[in-house]
Amino acid sequence: MIVVVMGVSGCGKTVVGSRLAEILGAEYAEGDKFHSPANVEKMRGGIPLTDEDRWPWLNAIAAAIDAWRGRGRDAVVACSALKKVYRDILRGERRDVVIVHLKGTKELIAGRLARRHHEYMPATLLQSQFDTLEEPGESENVITVSIDQAPEAIVEAILAALRERGLTT
Repeated sequence: MIVVVMGVSGCGKTVVGSRLAEILGAEYAEGDKFHSPANVEKMRGGIPLTDEDRWPWLNAIAAAIDAWRGRGRDAVVACSALKKVYRDILRGERRDVVIVHLKGTKELIAGRLARRHHEYMPATLLQSQFDTLEEPGESENVITVSIDQAPEAIVEAILAALRERGLTT
């Protein structure tokens, strides 16, 4: 099973994803590490990425997903996956890829971003993230979890949803 933990910057993808991977005994990957140096520089400069900027990044993450699957490894990857088309690239026909959407209000996430330092993702890009976000619909069969709780509770909610789907014990 591959779990893609998605959401806007500051929603907790890294904290939740890494804890989830640890509990599942899965590999963990930070989606930001797949960005090109040019993408990193754009974001560092406060410039939102375009779809053209994101395609190679998403394809690199999809290739990593295929590599984990090819090795028979479970993995959790944190990736914003803000649009349906992005999620389609990551999941495709891979039935063992589960998308988890960490959902929160702009106010809650802005407060979190104000308290943290990110190497190249300034808080000023939060609005562009919400502008880009296409909330997953029912047809996507995504697990959506509210982030208005402690990380441990978020992870437990994800695990409960995975158990309910028969994907973990």
